[in-house]
Amino acid sequence: MPELRQNLATREWVIIASERARRPNVYAEATDRTFTHERDEHDERCPFCVGNEELDLEVCRLPDDGPEWDTRVVRNKYPALAEVGPLIRTFNGVERFITGVGYHEVLVEHRLHNATLALMTDEEIRSVVEMYLRRGREISVDPRVEHLVFFKNHGERAGASLPHPHSQIIGLPIVPGDIRHRIEEARRFFDDTGRCVFCTMLDDELSRGERMIAENEHFAAFILYASSSPFHIWILPRAHRASFMHIDPSTLKYLAPLLRDVLFRLYTHLNDPDYNLILRSSPTKEPENGYFHWYLAIVPRLSRSAGLELGSGVWINPAIPEECAAFLRGE
Repeated sequence: MPELRQNLATREWVIIASERARRPNVYAEATDRTFTHERDEHDERCPFCVGNEELDLEVCRLPDDGPEWDTRVVRNKYPALAEVGPLIRTFNGVERFITGVGYHEVLVEHRLHNATLALMTDEEIRSVVEMYLRRGREISVDPRVEHLVFFKNHGERAGASLPHPHSQIIGLPIVPGDIRHRIEEARRFFDDTGRCVFCTMLDDELSRGERMIAENEHFAAFILYASSSPFHIWILPRAHRASFMHIDPSTLKYLAPLLRDVLFRLYTHLNDPDYNLILRSSPTKEPENGYFHWYLAIVPRLSRSAGLELGSGVWINPAIPEECAAFLRGE
């Protein structure tokens, strides 16, 4: 029989459609598609490839000195927000708007056009997440910025317009409603129980084990009990922190191998699927607290939303989370 499951953190309901659930291996992409690592190492038309760098857009790079680089951050050539300008709020009847100031940057993750996080070394991935932290802390100093969004679109169905491996960093002058909703639900759970809902979920997943994918002493990855789509994965730090900006940088050496492990499992088991990777953290101006908890979400683009999702916010997941986790564990 189908089940309605509730995400404890967001209180959102999903339908696990067990009656029409498909085996996890069915979600593997066609084997005749071109895998990321099979593409050319260099594309003369790609603005992110070595030799094509638009240096006037560059913000920073690692290493900091010299012509060679491992990762680099550049301003988006077609930004969604303007970096220069005052923050002005206007209210006129039903018309409410804020000047579109903020940051829109691209983090070029690797020199090679056909690189992918799933196949990078731990050191290369650590360079990427260190740049997340570095730019996040630098942008957070700007008083106009209220919230930071870190995300990666891998593949066309995930919204990637360029195949060269890259992430994006956006500094917003507002806190989005979706983030406010998540914070309020986390606060409500804390008021009721005295505990962080994310810590509670992590402890329960670790004790049950059936939806776990990988773990180490600082991080753990699992498929959500109430996942809204097939193979929806969260990576949570074991130590409670509301903000990614406040973590101990030394823990990134533990995040990098776990992230690589999870993405490698998706790459090999599902044949390099399109996916979105999102880093969720507390707003820049909100202090550390006991109720919110930063994490990474990985959402393979293996299903589509339709009328029910748009009309109710209730998602139908045609894959059973426990079976998906076992499949990624190789069981």
